[in-house]
Amino acid sequence: MHFTASQIHGTWQVVKAEFGGQPMPPEAAAQIQMEFTAGDYAVRFGGETTDAGSYVLSPAEPHHRITMTGRSGVNAGRTIPGIMHLVGDRLRLCCSMQGTAPPAGFVSPAGAPQYLATYRRIRTP
Repeated sequence: MHFTASQIHGTWQVVKAEFGGQPMPPEAAAQIQMEFTAGDYAVRFGGETTDAGSYVLSPAEPHHRITMTGRSGVNAGRTIPGIMHLVGDRLRLCCSMQGTAPPAGFVSPAGAPQYLATYRRIRTP
């Protein structure tokens, strides 16, 4: 399903997430929010911004691609390729935390440097 960058604008709360096949503890996931605005993103943990930068969304098949470039925080200076899927108020994001190619699918295999998360929209712009 195709969507535009403006459709992801707003604030998103992590519902569940995993990295390298390891699930994020629910109490940690409950503290993570991601905000998308026109070309920029910010990740907050417990209300504090821990990562911020810019992004470019590219429609592609079978999944939209996103390329995030960190400006400040834990990913400053890094380019993070990923894929996204939006259905209603749910957003799935899978990012490769190493390398230049986005993941092929929404998976986070054991030991792989891939972040997989499902978000629900909590605020529109």
